[in-house]
Amino acid sequence: MLNNNTLHITIYSESTPNPGVMKFVCNKQILFSSPIEFLNANEGKNNFIAKKLFLLPIVKEVFIAKNFVSITKHNSFLWEEYIDNIKEEIKIILTEYLNSTKSEEPDILPKKTSIKTKETNLNATEKKIIEILDDYVKPAVESDGGNIKFISFSEGTVSVLLQGACSGCPSSVITLKNGIETLLKNMIGDDVKNVEAING
Repeated sequence: MLNNNTLHITIYSESTPNPGVMKFVCNKQILFSSPIEFLNANEGKNNFIAKKLFLLPIVKEVFIAKNFVSITKHNSFLWEEYIDNIKEEIKIILTEYLNSTKSEEPDILPKKTSIKTKETNLNATEKKIIEILDDYVKPAVESDGGNIKFISFSEGTVSVLLQGACSGCPSSVITLKNGIETLLKNMIGDDVKNVEAING
């Protein structure tokens, strides 16, 4: 439980490979579960941080991870004109969140049933794929303001879900083919033929 002293929150922004997405990094942990993505205000209405962020006209989508928030903007807005204001708003929202009882509540997922990973009865190859993604791919993807989630492996094809800055990123196809697909083929072998993003 948080003490009565107000936490000192600092926020800095980072550009991402996706020009429509900006990453805002906090000096405190803001999420204690798996990353969450909200594609619209309705999905974010039960999450304190997302609900507040969607009140900003520039915000189209929100992705929340351990210590950062990635925001996808509406195309009609320019980052240069709003970046300072957004940083200040995020600082206010996270300060209120982390200094209130809301930070003790479980992280609320979007109401819609998003695509779920088959977590039971994984075979040896699927477990190895997840291990490689977690150890080698996720850290790099998170540094770019996004997330990658294993969905399934069938007939040589690895299906993944791209979130945050990775979703809709112009370079995501190149990253999938030249980076992730090559890595999995090299580390697993002929079992892996292809990697595809179900939302790519």
